[in-house]
Amino acid sequence: MNHVTRIRNPEPGTRNSELGTQIPEPGTRNSELGTQIPEPETRNPKPESRQAGVSIVTAIFLLVVLALLGAFMLSVTGLQQSSLVLDVQGVRAYQAARAGIEWGAWQVLDPNRTLNPVTCSPVVLPGCPTSPTNLGPLTTPLAGTLSPFTVTVTCSATINAPTTEGNRSVGAYQIIATACNQPTAGACPNATPAEGYVERQLQATLSKCKDPTATAPRCACG
Repeated sequence: MNHVTRIRNPEPGTRNSELGTQIPEPGTRNSELGTQIPEPETRNPKPESRQAGVSIVTAIFLLVVLALLGAFMLSVTGLQQSSLVLDVQGVRAYQAARAGIEWGAWQVLDPNRTLNPVTCSPVVLPGCPTSPTNLGPLTTPLAGTLSPFTVTVTCSATINAPTTEGNRSVGAYQIIATACNQPTAGACPNATPAEGYVERQLQATLSKCKDPTATAPRCACG
């Protein structure tokens, strides 16, 4: 029968009973051999693991910063686009209101001279059109890019206003044109508009003078 003998390494600082020698402590000098007993090596944590942890934290931080920056840029871009759309709509609303003023002026200035076709006596001055009058998709649509807009035109007239020019007849007219893209009951302005509402208002004061002694049909005041 085979016997296995296990050899146990003695602990430092103890005496080897077989050799009768003292096992030196690490870091001390062996007096018999004249050599320094080295210290046992200790293992430091792997620097790679710490570097990997720092890299993950940095990557997460950069991702958060980039996400916030992207959200901010999208928000700014959206605001710029909304502002641009409102600017364009504002210009169109202004042009629609101007069209309303021109329509009202045509009604009160009698450009075709139809009121005194033969004689200027008696003088006939034009009156205001029906006030208010709505021009828009439901009645008289505007042309081109102004077609979505509604214009409400109001007119007030003062016929034969005081004048210092003898027997001449003078008519004074105030025309107000309000244009919007969200009319209520087919008229502008809208007291409770929704988002994207645009409104522009223009006013004009006009006058028409006729001389009963002038030549028809113009009857112009000289």
